[in-house]
Amino acid sequence: MSKKNKKHEPHEEHNDESWLLPYSDLMTLLLALFIVLYGMSTLDAKKFEELSQAFNAALTGGVSVLDQSTINGKTKNTPTKEQDNQNTSTLTAQNMTQLQKRNELRKQEEEDLEKLKKQLDQYIKQSGLTSQLATKLNQSQLLITISDNALFPSGSALVKPEASALAKALSGMLQKFPDYEILISGHTDNVPIDNDQFASNWDLSFARARNFMEILLQNNKLDPKMFSPIGYGEYHPVADNNTEVGRAKNRRVEISIIRKYQDPDSQVTITP
Repeated sequence: MSKKNKKHEPHEEHNDESWLLPYSDLMTLLLALFIVLYGMSTLDAKKFEELSQAFNAALTGGVSVLDQSTINGKTKNTPTKEQDNQNTSTLTAQNMTQLQKRNELRKQEEEDLEKLKKQLDQYIKQSGLTSQLATKLNQSQLLITISDNALFPSGSALVKPEASALAKALSGMLQKFPDYEILISGHTDNVPIDNDQFASNWDLSFARARNFMEILLQNNKLDPKMFSPIGYGEYHPVADNNTEVGRAKNRRVEISIIRKYQDPDSQVTITP
């Protein structure tokens, strides 16, 4: 039988559909990404961190860059408002405690120095030294001023033998307050020194301060590291050097018991 002109039905071509698998995976990842991005604008930090961890575990099992992302301009380590308030409250409480403690210490210091001044004034009065010694309590120090003729011969830095009783009395009072820095300063008038022992009034004033300090420190209950001598010469007068009375006032030794808790605006002054 003849097969001429037999027609064959064309076979239908089958397209390659293997690309659908990565395409579907890509769409799934994009959908998950958009869900996370949406969540970033609506979830708080804690929920976002939980979602990020779950997303990482499901997809990669690793650490995602989402852990380094910011939420509303804040990293996951940024303190919350509640933590900020708590930290501020803690600092405020600490500052208040420190301020209260400092005020208590300042009050105790005031009582100590007032007590010492009272003892000194009583000793001065009982010893008949009101014309040679004086005390003054201010915002920086308790100042004890001693006239030079109560301690030294004219033009000399040798302490008079009768001044030893005064030094002993002072050291006995000072030993009850061992925590205070004590500055001993010597002062002269403006008349130039004229002897072979001292080259200037500076030398004389320093030698007087040092020698009187050494007598005070014969009391072994006093701590030498709390004492310092200094000489000011004629450069810190308290009276007019043009008169004999004024020059006599300027020739002096001052013992300054320095406050530890001073007012912020106060400064240590050596002269009253």
